[in-house]
Amino acid sequence: MGVLPFRARREDDRNELARLLHSARSGDPEARNDLISAYIPFILRIASQTTRRYIDPGVDDEYSISLSAFNEAIDRYQEDKAASFLTFAETVIRRRLIDFFRSQRQHKGKQLPWSEFDVVDDDDNHTSNWVEVSTSLEIHQQQEEASMRALEIQEYSNCLAKYDMTFAELVEISPKHEDARRNAFECAKVIREDPSLLEYVERRRALPLKALEERVHVSRKTLERQRKYILAILVLMTGDFPLLKSFLMNGEGAVQR
Repeated sequence: MGVLPFRARREDDRNELARLLHSARSGDPEARNDLISAYIPFILRIASQTTRRYIDPGVDDEYSISLSAFNEAIDRYQEDKAASFLTFAETVIRRRLIDFFRSQRQHKGKQLPWSEFDVVDDDDNHTSNWVEVSTSLEIHQQQEEASMRALEIQEYSNCLAKYDMTFAELVEISPKHEDARRNAFECAKVIREDPSLLEYVERRRALPLKALEERVHVSRKTLERQRKYILAILVLMTGDFPLLKSFLMNGEGAVQR
């Protein structure tokens, strides 16, 4: 089959990528091989950009690592996510190369001079340093995580808006005391684990105060006062916000001020 472009711009290309991806994930080895073969130029480009040097498929370990990472991305990709498959695959390739660079540093030992990590690019006689590359990749990863967190905040804000709340308001209404936050977390957890209560919240955009009061050791007055905060916790708990959960929730599971 012909080589597909790096980023499928035309509808036919996107459909072909989706078809191969679906078949590969469904257990079709031929479709998986076709998908990987079609995107070898893409894989090489990402590996070269990440290492900042030419990658020789027949010589460099980075190529086999990137190839394996692309294959891993096929299995791990979730179609309901906002990111496209190629964007996701690029992230997986970069992260696996980061892991490789780190393992090389550990294998070489901390006492070796930086020159031991130099790699000469035969194409233009340019010398790259694995330590410097690894450091820059770590910075890149932090920037990627910051970008993903920003996307999660935007999506979380959209979800909160359905309950007439804003992300900024969440910080303001967060209880000052840890025990109060813990109680709110327990209330949200009770709702999350009860399909009927969860359905009530999603349908009415409100807390089932009477039913909740019977199941938790929190007064009606407190439930009413913390209504928005409990709802915000519930939205966070039931949504797909992995970075925000780790960023906003402390050891007890409650959003911090």
